[in-house]
This record gives sequence, structure tokens and C-alpha cells, in this order.
Amino acid sequence: MAKTIAIAGKGGVGKTTIAALMIKFLSKKGLVLAIDADPSANLDQALGLPIGETVGDIRENLSKDINKGSFAAGITKKEFLDLKVEEALVESDKVDLLSMGRPEGPGCYCAVNNMLRAIIDRIGNRYDYVVIDCEAGMEHISRQTTRDLDCLIIVSDPTMRSLNAAAGIKDLIHDIRTRTGKMTLVINRVPRELPEQIWKFIEGQGLAPAFVIPADEDLYELEIHGKPTVELPDEAVLRRRVEQLTRELGLY
Repeated sequence: MAKTIAIAGKGGVGKTTIAALMIKFLSKKGLVLAIDADPSANLDQALGLPIGETVGDIRENLSKDINKGSFAAGITKKEFLDLKVEEALVESDKVDLLSMGRPEGPGCYCAVNNMLRAIIDRIGNRYDYVVIDCEAGMEHISRQTTRDLDCLIIVSDPTMRSLNAAAGIKDLIHDIRTRTGKMTLVINRVPRELPEQIWKFIEGQGLAPAFVIPADEDLYELEIHGKPTVELPDEAVLRRRVEQLTRELGLY
């Protein structure tokens, strides 16, 4: 049974960076299915993998065929989706990548979305780990796309706006009763010691203890040259802290 880890938070806080490094560490222990659930689709770049056809493309093309009455006879929608999702998987030695692509539009085919969720659940059983880089905000969590998690990592930067978003995710998890094994707050890109009022807010929202990751110049240099996040040197503080986080969560 695969361990499922979701990484959520406000946009621009470094979710994808943390997801990519965690995927890199977990791939040393087993097979990983990496799901890029963010429409901006940056996980492929962070992992140094090509991007294939997205689930959003598959869904929209099927919806158009159904609406036009041109869907192929002799195959069920589920069989078609099974086939197309398998084709969309970008495979590497220890990590396979599936990109969700565009969010649902006003004319979406909702039954297809439910089928796709079932397909992802099914193919996830072939892996030791499933890591989901969530869409910014709470969309996937509110739709229960990321239900039944073994671990939820809520990423924030050291600002009140981002921490309020993190608190909202925690409250939503409790409201919709999504089964979550472990939940932890990661405060990323911390330039120095966190102010006392930040710690008080974290404790008051029931988000303590928080895992702090300092800002890392090595990542800045890497991104300037357009290199994958997973190429961070072993001594980089960000790499070492994400490895420590992975171990402390009992994942690695």
C-alpha cells in the first residue's frame, strides 16, 4: 500500500521545491508517483523530467468527443481513460510523473473527473509513495482530491498572510473530515530568527510545532541557471533540511 503525501499551501511559498527534494529522497527507498496537481506545472522542471500530456488535456479532449458524438465505439470511457493516463505517465528510473494540467472549466465533464480520481487511486497502488504537489490554496483539499492522506505538509513563508492560509487549510481538513495521518507546518525561506508574534500565532492556531527551513543561496544560484532543484549540492541547507523533515515524518 503506497504512502500518500500531499504538499499544500499558498502560492509562491516553495511547495514545488520541497516536493521535488522529498521525491528525490523517497526514490532512494522505493518507487515514487509524483503528481503535479498545480496548473502552472513546474514539478517537471524541479525534477528534471519532461512533461507529457496532462490529465487536463485528456479530460478536455474526451469531453469534446462526447459532446460532438465522436467518441470511439467499442471502448468504454473508463478503458479509454485508463489507456490515456498510462500514456501520459512520464517514466524514469525511480520516479514517474503525472501532470494534472488545467483546472476544470465551466463546461467540465464532472463524471470524467471522478473516473480520473479512481484511476489515480488505482495506479498509485503500484508505487511505494505517492507525492502530490497541490494547487495553490485549498482547491484540491476542498474537492477531496487528496483524501485519505498519510501525511499533509502545509508550507508557508514567514508572513502573516501565508500563515493565515496555512491555518485555513488545517481547519478545512478538520471540517471535511479528510483522513490524515500526520500534518505538519513547514515555514520556508526564513531569512533569520522568526519573531515572537509569529510563534505565538502558530501556537494559537494549533500549528505547532513548526519545521523551519532557512533561505538558501544555493537554490537561488541553481534557479538563475535554470537547473532542476534536485541538483542542489549535498551540503545545501535546503537539501539537508528537507531530508531531515522526511526522516522526522517517518517517510524515509
